[in-house]
Amino acid sequence: MTVIQRCSWAGNDPDYCRYHDLEWGVPVHDDTKLFEMIILEGFQAGLSWLTILKKRDHFKKAFLDWDYEAIAAFSGVDTERLMSNRGIIRNRLKITSAVKNAKAFIKLRKEFGSFNEYIWRFTNYKTIFPSPPPKTVSEIPTHSKESDLMSKDLKRRGFSFVGTVICYSFMQAVGMVNDHMEGCFKCYKGNT
Repeated sequence: MTVIQRCSWAGNDPDYCRYHDLEWGVPVHDDTKLFEMIILEGFQAGLSWLTILKKRDHFKKAFLDWDYEAIAAFSGVDTERLMSNRGIIRNRLKITSAVKNAKAFIKLRKEFGSFNEYIWRFTNYKTIFPSPPPKTVSEIPTHSKESDLMSKDLKRRGFSFVGTVICYSFMQAVGMVNDHMEGCFKCYKGNT
């Protein structure tokens, strides 16, 4: 029986392993998926990513399949509906931030043609591969000059819950940076 070697942070939880194997570090260019991930990363602030993964289906339903146009039109009634939804993180600041971010997201799409076009500029439209790859979890960065710039620009454009650490996690989640650890089957080894 072949044992798959993963980044140690993935542990043995099936949701975490599936996320690690199929999503983390894989480039995303679909605006709806990018919107989902930036909102989920904001909800994750102060919590574990596994908590978010376990509630992901509830989030998808509560936020109308990540329809940013519909979310931008959410009212106080929608906020109260979400505050009573036990399936998601019931944090008023994060919920109102999601609505605010949907509005800012739509503006960015109008300006750049797509959020994808805007966001990938921060890595020059390429995935960043650290060299050498991290050997331990403690060697995986929590921010970078790119996430610092992204955070500053997103805030200037009306986004919230987009600090540099959240932006870096977002970059990892959507494949703008590939931080798979040495020994992991998804670790980038260049042309060797």
